[in-house]
Amino acid sequence: MKRFFEWIGLKEKLHNNEHRAPFVSERDLWWASLGENVGSEMNGKSERFSRPVLIIKKLAHGFYLIAPTTTQKRDGSWYVHVQFGEQDEYICLNQIRTIDYRRLHSKLGQIDTDNFAKVKEGFQKLYL
Repeated sequence: MKRFFEWIGLKEKLHNNEHRAPFVSERDLWWASLGENVGSEMNGKSERFSRPVLIIKKLAHGFYLIAPTTTQKRDGSWYVHVQFGEQDEYICLNQIRTIDYRRLHSKLGQIDTDNFAKVKEGFQKLYL
């Protein structure tokens, strides 16, 4: 059952939440409120409609290019397997989007440069 009305309420709160953009870097993993989405678009979970995302690029102050992640094993060129500590993460290159800083709510950590290089290589194969 889709929770569109709940998401609209939270989205309004996020939009009206005026605070400073957090310090964010490429390679960071953050919990981000992605929402209740349509069709095959990746949804957030829980009351915050959130899931982990990888910061691919800072585009402007408080505006980022991100890719959602999942711990469910995924195969194919749209997914890049990385290690985050002891955890397997799959970066979903088919779900890349831009988000405002107000969607971010807690930093999980940062993937290492070798894993980030794998993500960038996968991105280049698909999009460039």
